[in-house]
Amino acid sequence: MSLRWDKFIWSVRLAKTRSQASEAISKGKIKVNGSQIKPSKEPKIGDTLLISHNSAVFSYKILNLLDKRVGPKLVVDYLLETTTDEEREKFRLYKLAQSAYRENGTGKPTKKDRRELDGFLENWEEDLNS
Repeated sequence: MSLRWDKFIWSVRLAKTRSQASEAISKGKIKVNGSQIKPSKEPKIGDTLLISHNSAVFSYKILNLLDKRVGPKLVVDYLLETTTDEEREKFRLYKLAQSAYRENGTGKPTKKDRRELDGFLENWEEDLNS
């Protein structure tokens, strides 16, 4: 069976699209056994995937190969997550820091906020003119 890394990563749901998987590999965010690879190379059983996501590095060991995308419940038949607790904690802290970075309702208004504000101002101007 001929299988590409980008297709495998997409198939086991580590990327939403195959092109995103290919781009991540090309940018060096996904490494195999500690080395950078090309999206067209073939994965092998026993290889270790290292995926850099923000400040953390997630690691997975390949248990089986597949040729089509599987459901989330079946991914455990093909990948074994070997990420350390230390890396998971790094990612959790990163997410926590990002959520504290900007409170909801601060900063630039959303489209919905803008429409509500415009509606309020129209009603306010009508009240002033009458």
